[in-house]
Amino acid sequence: MPLGTLERSAPPFFKQGPSALSRLAVYSALALFLMVADVRFKLTEPVRQAVGTVLYPVQWLMLQPVEFASHGAGYFQSLKAAQDEADAARKKMTVMGQRANQAEQLALENTRLRELLALRERLTTPAQAAEVIYDTADTYTRRVVIDRGQLGGVELGSPVMDEAGVLGQVTRVFPLVSEVTLLVDRDQAIPVLNVRTGARGVAYGDPVAGHGGGGMELRFMPANADVREDDLLTTSGVDGLYPSGLPVARVVRVERRADSAFARIYCMPLAQVQGARHVVVLQPLADNTLPRPDPVPTSPAKRGTRK
Repeated sequence: MPLGTLERSAPPFFKQGPSALSRLAVYSALALFLMVADVRFKLTEPVRQAVGTVLYPVQWLMLQPVEFASHGAGYFQSLKAAQDEADAARKKMTVMGQRANQAEQLALENTRLRELLALRERLTTPAQAAEVIYDTADTYTRRVVIDRGQLGGVELGSPVMDEAGVLGQVTRVFPLVSEVTLLVDRDQAIPVLNVRTGARGVAYGDPVAGHGGGGMELRFMPANADVREDDLLTTSGVDGLYPSGLPVARVVRVERRADSAFARIYCMPLAQVQGARHVVVLQPLADNTLPRPDPVPTSPAKRGTRK
């Protein structure tokens, strides 16, 4: 067909090829034939296996990022769950430890209260229970404050003891609280009696002795005095404040020197001078003694006169 003309004619068949509809029909028939043949005779099974074998490395390599992402997410989720479980277990152990400590403290307090109650029943001197509130802030003294004062009937000089023995003496009394000076205070002294020998003496406080809690020293005892380790010292009652027979301390060391006329006798208080919680406040012995009757005045007629 010459250029620039209006003539239009179909190209020959061998140049144009089959039409689109013909190709669709042929390809559809071929596909249907292959599907039927594959179902009946498994013609493409070897080809499928060969293609799957060739493409498996590529498929494995392409799936690695997906598996890594899924495994990483699972790992972090399991790690977070494990951390949460560990935190919950630690919290539970902390609570159980606190409860165990509280139960142990309550059991110890119960035991001490029972012993204190039994001690109170054995005492013949009027007594009342009190609780130690806190230790005084003065680092040069050994004193505690109890929750009983003048309104509770506490008097100045009242002996204070726990379930084991004498703890100290009331040195200050306020309306609601009282201050107790412990036996280990350097300014505190108490008359004692050696139960084994019956010898009397005076024990003074020594805050630097003992295992950090303070101790006592039995002073002015001759070097040849019959004092041994483990001797029990009790109150002698000669001071008019402490009832006799209250346990005070036990001898822990005796030092005898040739150049000294007195022996160095160290004692350990039986009471819990450090960490006492519940105590018994006794009435001073001087208040229990009956007052002496006043002398009968002599009439002037019976009095002698000077001449």
